Amino acid sequence: MFAAKSVTRAASRHRCWTRFLSTATAAPSSYKVVVVGGGAGGLAVSSTLSQKLGKNEVSVIEPSATHYQQPLFTFVGGGLKSFDEAHRPTSEVVSPDAQWINQAAAHIDPDNNTITLADGAKVSYEYLVVAAGIELNFAGIKGLESSIGKNGVASNYSPHYVQNTYEFLQNVREGNALFTMPATPIKCAGAPQKIAYLADELFCEKGIRDKVAVNYYTALGKIFAIDKYANAMNEVARSRDISVNLFHDLVEVDGAGKKATFKILGSGPQAGETVVVPYEFLHVTPPMKPFDFIKNSAIANGAGYVDVNQGTLQHTKYPNVYAIGDCSSLPTSKTAAAAAAQSSVLKHNLLNQIRGTAAPAAEYNGYTSCPLVTGKHKLVLAEFSGYTGAPHETFFFNQAKEHAFSYWLTADVLPAVYWSSMLKGTWDGPATIRKVANPTSAN
Repeated sequence: MFAAKSVTRAASRHRCWTRFLSTATAAPSSYKVVVVGGGAGGLAVSSTLSQKLGKNEVSVIEPSATHYQQPLFTFVGGGLKSFDEAHRPTSEVVSPDAQWINQAAAHIDPDNNTITLADGAKVSYEYLVVAAGIELNFAGIKGLESSIGKNGVASNYSPHYVQNTYEFLQNVREGNALFTMPATPIKCAGAPQKIAYLADELFCEKGIRDKVAVNYYTALGKIFAIDKYANAMNEVARSRDISVNLFHDLVEVDGAGKKATFKILGSGPQAGETVVVPYEFLHVTPPMKPFDFIKNSAIANGAGYVDVNQGTLQHTKYPNVYAIGDCSSLPTSKTAAAAAAQSSVLKHNLLNQIRGTAAPAAEYNGYTSCPLVTGKHKLVLAEFSGYTGAPHETFFFNQAKEHAFSYWLTADVLPAVYWSSMLKGTWDGPATIRKVANPTSAN
């Protein structure tokens, strides 16, 4: 009898404690600000806003339990960094003042200020920040889904396959090593060629470079969008005997046969034809696309990206909606550096709107950066405006030259800044540093 009572009391305490936890952790259904996306841009914004507006006034809708520092994936794929350095639990990086909703967004209704989650629940907002990123579309290449992660096929763009890159590169003894760049907009447009340079260096170290042909295939008409850095990368590729094939878009992968099929784009005499290339190693940059819940909503432009003013980051139709980063219509490269600069502008303008302050709007100038790793301790630090194409270099030396300092900055300093400052909303990019390190805007 006594034992039975003890079990009953324990069970009763458990039920009460469970009810308390459920009540304590239950997310409210309405917020001052809802941020869709817990990537670099979303956390940079939500961390600051939650501190300024108070606890649980801001929510972050993010389905992944793990946050990845994607700029490190090139170093992981090249065997220069551990994968463990590139991720942390989402629960550790979302601000404690914000409410993390661990679900995916399924629908945005800007006319009613609501977001429908994957489980059907609705979340209301006064202000919305869309920071959802961009979707990897492995299905966009025939045969890729069944080939990747085996058959010598890898991709630094996915946490599921990035570790395969170095593993498969080490297995190469001879043959073709192929590296691809798609025709669609992608995040970090320099990454497809970075791994080619690291692979070249690895093959040289192993003494097999004369047996391996390193080939870069890009669907675009030049190796890099900005001429200053395009000239530099063409020279790097030429000096290392890396074949650069323009207007070649990967359309099919035959994993069992180890063959890659490219469609020739452009207006040349071979446009529309296909070329089949055998490979021993294939690094694929998948085509990318806007998420359907954005593309199919009223906030999207014709291409499926959140339609915002390129200066203020405010939506062109819905004044209480903003966007940042890869999911936005901003005509600049999609990088973490761009998101950092955009976050400062967005937070300034949104906070002024919330507070009713009639201060002048901050303006984003299209700044972005693409650190182009060319080897161990070598890097071309491209910094520019995606709006004008003009370089915006932080340092006084010519950053189009390979430099050990640029490598150290990117490989060791910026990762620490990312975790300790950017995700906490206190890093807005190097504009302040530039005033000291390159006051005359040299180079």
